[in-house]
Amino acid sequence: MSAVATLTAPWRGLSRTVWILVVARAVNKLGAFTLPFLGVVLTVEFGASLGQTGLILAVFGAATIPSRLLGGHLADRLGRRRTIVLGLTGCAIAQLWIALSPILWSAVFATILLGLAFEIYEPPSQAMIADVTEPADRPAAYGLYSAALAAAGVLAGLLAAAISHGDLRWLFVADAITCLSCAALVALALPADARLGRDASAAGATSGPLQQQPVEVGSQVSVWRDRRLLLLLAGGTVFATIYMQIIIGLPLTLVEQGLPKSGIGIILAISAITLIAAQRLLRVQNLDDFRSIAIGYVLLAAGLVVCAVAGNLALFVIASILWSLGDLFLLTRYLTQASGLAPDQARGRYLAVFGLSWGIATTIAPLTVTQLLENAGPTGLWLTSAAVALALAVLQPWFRNRLAPA
Repeated sequence: MSAVATLTAPWRGLSRTVWILVVARAVNKLGAFTLPFLGVVLTVEFGASLGQTGLILAVFGAATIPSRLLGGHLADRLGRRRTIVLGLTGCAIAQLWIALSPILWSAVFATILLGLAFEIYEPPSQAMIADVTEPADRPAAYGLYSAALAAAGVLAGLLAAAISHGDLRWLFVADAITCLSCAALVALALPADARLGRDASAAGATSGPLQQQPVEVGSQVSVWRDRRLLLLLAGGTVFATIYMQIIIGLPLTLVEQGLPKSGIGIILAISAITLIAAQRLLRVQNLDDFRSIAIGYVLLAAGLVVCAVAGNLALFVIASILWSLGDLFLLTRYLTQASGLAPDQARGRYLAVFGLSWGIATTIAPLTVTQLLENAGPTGLWLTSAAVALALAVLQPWFRNRLAPA
């Protein structure tokens, strides 16, 4: 078997729609290297103070929360493909607006628009993957999605390093181009949105399991009344907070340990490679979602413990491999559970509500990281995070009982 065949083996049998979504998202991610530079552009190009920049970025982060809810609502009402194209086009307009803004306040309004459009893509794309895959294949499909994002993220960092030597506004132009390219690919290559008409129920009954099912317009499913979804949201928020603590706390820990700042790039690159290379683990037999999540949390906790005692770059690399293996199980299985809870006509909204875990975590993690680093140091930060991860591993039988279908 060739190397390519071995690498793609876990994803054989996935539908053409899944591959198109993954390629489109990777193209979009490839251009999404502007966010780390947004604060720099606001201060250097537009003369914002550090306080103003922090406030603007906080408003951007807050705007991504209704953005995800809007994406879920439109995915179920307007259709998956239309919503994806709308969200990507909105991001492109906002990026170009930032690049062409003559004054700070114009850039501020453009940044808010970017936040409101930024997460619209996610719920419909995640819902469409669930629409066209059998439940048993969803971990592999979401694993492919995550692996593509990880690979594109590494390339995006290299592109950002190359382009950032010139005028930083060109970063936003490049990102707008990738957004529009992604939107065009989705609009031309994905199947048209199906909407239930008078006889759609009969048509839907004859469609195969891997065909996109019609989205019922005007469905009155109350997403917020599903206690299982809210419980899953709570668990997912804790995981997302640990994940964001790694993103925020790792660079600070390297500085605290006196290690080179360039080490973070090495660690993140190895983390991405691990996510891609370990995809075969998603096909482990006799592991349901809850056992997989428990294994994921144990691996995550092991990586965090190594991080707590690490004093050199090699140990941090080992830690990143361990927690990346844990993330592999956790990211895919949580999405599988969220999509599995949802009725077909409300899947976009279910995934949007579950996705709020990331907005909440992005708000909480900076506070927990800074407080724990200040009061307990890096060791206290990572051991506390490891303890929370182990607690969630132990609690998975309890989650199994609570999340079982009514």
